[in-house]
Amino acid sequence: MQRESMEVDVVIVGAGPAGLATACRLQQLAQAAERELSVVVLEKGSEVGAHILSGAVIQTRALDELFHDWKDRNAPLDSPVTADEVYFLRDAHKSTKMPNALVPKPMHNDGNYIVSLGKVVRWLGEQAEALGVEVYPGFPASEVLFHDDGSIKGVATGAMGIGADGKPKEAFEPGMELHARCTVFAEGSRGHLGKQLNARFGLDRDADPQHYGIGLKELWEVEPAVHKPGLVIHGAGWPLAESGSSGGWFLYHMEDNQVSLGLIIDLNFKNPHLSVFDELQRFKTHPEIRRHLEGGRRIGYGARAITKGGFNALPRMDMPGALLIGCDAGTLNFSKIKGTHTAMKSGMVAAETLFDLLADVPEGVINPTSYADRLKESWLYDDLYRSR
Repeated sequence: MQRESMEVDVVIVGAGPAGLATACRLQQLAQAAERELSVVVLEKGSEVGAHILSGAVIQTRALDELFHDWKDRNAPLDSPVTADEVYFLRDAHKSTKMPNALVPKPMHNDGNYIVSLGKVVRWLGEQAEALGVEVYPGFPASEVLFHDDGSIKGVATGAMGIGADGKPKEAFEPGMELHARCTVFAEGSRGHLGKQLNARFGLDRDADPQHYGIGLKELWEVEPAVHKPGLVIHGAGWPLAESGSSGGWFLYHMEDNQVSLGLIIDLNFKNPHLSVFDELQRFKTHPEIRRHLEGGRRIGYGARAITKGGFNALPRMDMPGALLIGCDAGTLNFSKIKGTHTAMKSGMVAAETLFDLLADVPEGVINPTSYADRLKESWLYDDLYRSR
C-alpha cells in the first residue's frame, strides 16, 4: 500500500520547548511580513506534553522574547522561586547545607520559576495553533526521507495496525510522508532520528565525546503543613558517592501541594550491578529528603536521558534540508541545571534562519548553513560558552 504525501514549507519533529518555539517564531515572522508559511509539528505523544515529566525550574529569557506578554496570555508559570538551597548528603543520615555565598552563581535561581513543563508545552502548543501551526499529536516520525542527492526530503510517520507477529492487520495504515523544504529535528535527548542523522552526516566529528546521564523523577502530593511553595533544593553526595558514581539530585516545591524530586546519575558508573531505581528509593529515605515527603503520596514518575556534554560536545547542527536543535543537539546548560530556555532559543534562532532562507530561495531544498553563525551571534552561544 502506497503512502500518501503532504508538501509543507517546514516540518518539525517533536512538540517540546525547542520544536514549539521554532513553530511559533516562524509564524510570528510570517504574519509580521504578511507571508504565508505552512508549518507542521509532529508529536509522538497522544497529546502535546504527554511525554514530558512535570517539575522544572526555568529561566524566562527565551519566553520573554517569544511572547513578551506571556503573563497576560496566562502562561502556566505560577510558582516563582522563593528560596534556594544546596545540600551535600554526607551519608545515609547526615547532611551539610552550603552557605549561599559558596553556591556557584549559575545555580542561583533569583527570578526563575518552578513549573510543570508538561503544562508549559501544552500552553506553547495552544499558542502555536493560534498562530496557524498545524500540530499533529499521536504521529511519531519513524523514518527520514532523502532526495537522490542525499539532502533531506522530510519524514514519514509510523505505520499503524501492525499485529504482534509483525504483519499488517485489517486496519493497517502505512503512515504518511511529509515533504518539506526544511525539516527541524527537536526530539529531545538521544532522539532516534537524530542519532541516525549524526551517523550519516558525521555531525559530531569535530566535537568532544558527548556525555549522558539518566534522570529519574517522581511527583508527590504532600501535606499542606510540609509544603513550601517556591522552594528549590539541589544537592549531591549520598547515595551515589557510596558506589563512586557521579551525579546529583533536586527537589522542587511546586504549586497545589506538589513536590517534584529526582536523582541524576551519569552513565559512566563502574558498577554494572548498580540499580538506578533502587538508588532513587534509598535517596528518599534520607532525613533531609524524607521530611519533605512525610504523609504524602507519589502521583507520578518517569525517567529520561540527559545530554550533558555542554558547549565542547555540541555537534554541527545543519544538514542539507534539515536542522538539529534543542536537547537533540545537546544545548542543555548543565552548570545552571537548566535546558528549557536554551532549547527554546535554539529553536527561535532556527526559525529566524529558516524564515530568511525561505524568502531568499523561492523553491527547492533549504541548506541552512548560516544557522551556525546566527547561533554564535545569539545569547545562547555565550550562555553555553560560559558554562563549558
